[in-house]
Amino acid sequence: MKLTWGWKIGILYVVFAGGIVAMVIASNKQDVDLVSDDYYKDEIAYQKVLDASKNEAHLAGSVAVHANADKIFIDFPGEFANKAISGNVHLYSPVSSKWDKTVAINVSDDRMDIPRGGLKPSIYSVKVSYEVAGKDYYYETQIDLSKS
Repeated sequence: MKLTWGWKIGILYVVFAGGIVAMVIASNKQDVDLVSDDYYKDEIAYQKVLDASKNEAHLAGSVAVHANADKIFIDFPGEFANKAISGNVHLYSPVSSKWDKTVAINVSDDRMDIPRGGLKPSIYSVKVSYEVAGKDYYYETQIDLSKS
């Protein structure tokens, strides 16, 4: 049986349409995570983050973040020694929102320890929002937990 050019075009069209349908089905199965579920509200409140970042920049020292195999350590500036520090640390994973973790700040000797249990070996953005004596501070850095 010999196929004419009309049949060949028809077969090509069916294969193309089937490919498009397959791509649509595959793209609908993809998990798409936004950085924030309420990004509009967060964008409006971002001026507070900018102000807190300026306050952090004016400090003599800065927050330091490092990790070992068991814990993540967050060292606060020495000028806050013996002062009450409150706030939270948000570990943001660009891979999946299921990997994110938020921890309330609990400082002893100007240092906070976060156990690495439950954290995946990935790169995290560490966002430290804290308050000391009624003044807000914000520090952000990245940490690679796949290497330690």
